Amino acid sequence: MSDICFEDVTVGQDIPNVVKGPMSTAHIMRWSSAMENWHRIHYDWKFATEHDKLPDVMVNGSWKQHVLIQLLTDWVGESGWLWKIGFQFRGMNVPGDLLTAWGHVTATERRGEYGVVRLNIGLRNDKGAEGTPGTAAVVLPLRGGPAVPYPFDPTCLGPAT
Repeated sequence: MSDICFEDVTVGQDIPNVVKGPMSTAHIMRWSSAMENWHRIHYDWKFATEHDKLPDVMVNGSWKQHVLIQLLTDWVGESGWLWKIGFQFRGMNVPGDLLTAWGHVTATERRGEYGVVRLNIGLRNDKGAEGTPGTAAVVLPLRGGPAVPYPFDPTCLGPAT
């Protein structure tokens, strides 16, 4: 994890990727079991391919969500806070996929004693197909300013400047 300040970030900057995989049926089944998600599309190949007409068992949406959160929390480290995240599941991921979570800074804004950084984010496979596009906002401290409070309270941001 890094400890970055708002001043370290520029619009157009890419943040470090998080790469997972290649995914295996064991990865997918273990996540399903841990989350108690017993939908057969995540572990029963015959059901997924014959009954639901899918190409293979499916990587869980909740797993994709956690990877995107890891992308952002790894980047902001102990000093920052993931404030908002939103994404859509537009593509399927299957065993064999190598998945890359990525982020690109689209805007920065000083708000009171803190900085807000907005990003486009996503999760794409090794063929370049974007299956989970989204956006996020993180809060970072200003260099020499107060720490982002824990727990984070968005009212601490004050008005945009």
